[in-house]
Amino acid sequence: MMRTFIIPLAIIVVFSFGAMTLMATAPELVPTSTKPVPITVRIREVKPEVVQLVVHSQGSVMPSTESQLIPEVSGRITWMSPKLVAGGFFNEGEILARVDETDYRNIKDRAQATLARAEAEQQHARFEYKRLVSLAERKLTSRSMLENSLRARRVADATLQDARVNYEQAQQNLQRTEITAPFTGLVRTKHVDIGQFISRGSVIATLYASDLVEVRLPIADRQLAFLNLPPTLRGELPEELQPNVTLRTEYAGQQLVWHGKIVRTEAEIDISSRMVHLVARVPNTSSATPLTVGLFVEAEIEGRLAENIVVLPRSALRNNSQVLIVDAEDKLRFRPIEQLRLYQDNVLVKGGLNAGDRVCLSPLQTAIDGMVVNPIIEDA
Repeated sequence: MMRTFIIPLAIIVVFSFGAMTLMATAPELVPTSTKPVPITVRIREVKPEVVQLVVHSQGSVMPSTESQLIPEVSGRITWMSPKLVAGGFFNEGEILARVDETDYRNIKDRAQATLARAEAEQQHARFEYKRLVSLAERKLTSRSMLENSLRARRVADATLQDARVNYEQAQQNLQRTEITAPFTGLVRTKHVDIGQFISRGSVIATLYASDLVEVRLPIADRQLAFLNLPPTLRGELPEELQPNVTLRTEYAGQQLVWHGKIVRTEAEIDISSRMVHLVARVPNTSSATPLTVGLFVEAEIEGRLAENIVVLPRSALRNNSQVLIVDAEDKLRFRPIEQLRLYQDNVLVKGGLNAGDRVCLSPLQTAIDGMVVNPIIEDA
């Protein structure tokens, strides 16, 4: 019985003594503070510069002049130019079609005969009037005969004038049987063919000029602030205020470029899109590759020059209106800025930054004001 209690008690005493000995001889732990390692960030020194602003748009090429070819006389078409087909090229004044001239030639000949008879009658009336005036001065004829002769002379003068007008009209109608091109250009569509009877005022074809082409470019009203355009001006722009525009497209596997001018603004704002349309005009005669009507192009419009602008990548922008500045002690500081515009992958800053400021470019998940960093300068 005594043995059952003594053995466990001895074991407990031995283990307790061992534990106390270990605790008494254990080394004392002294707490130490660790110095945090600064995060490495990319920075860029602020250098204000002059920036040429650019506005982008796109549109389709259209002719500057387009009209319908309409005959001024009626008749049957007896001849058509082989160029009077869709896509056919013609020069100004070139004959495109002929109307049967038989009737108009006959009318012209009759008008010429009527004119000759009127001239003869007018000459006779004038001679007769002079003769009666001479007789009246010698009191050898009556007053009534002189007045009748004067009336006959006036009627002959009016008849001659009417005959001359009819003859000139007949000549013009005969000339109009040849339908000529009003300008140099191309045929868009043809509506008649040889042998067909056409009436005066009917449409033969639709033509457009090829010397100049235009492109309507929609621009948001807020983008107009980047262009050097008078805010209230509508219609044709003065030549000194016409911005340069560059048109680009890919056609037949090639990158093509044309240069032109913004020549006018349209007076209305599109109701659905709230866009203002600018019209670019491009000379199409001197270009090695002429602009094709209907071609879709991208436009780059040269805007105004902006001074004291800081160009930063979009990654430097925080909370849409702030950037992180690394101060002289390599600490992060939030700085509010004034944006001019967001352009492609950059932000253009017009206020809030000074020359020499160091802007943090690295994307930080957690940025704390006053946090120490290790800056590395990156060139623009």
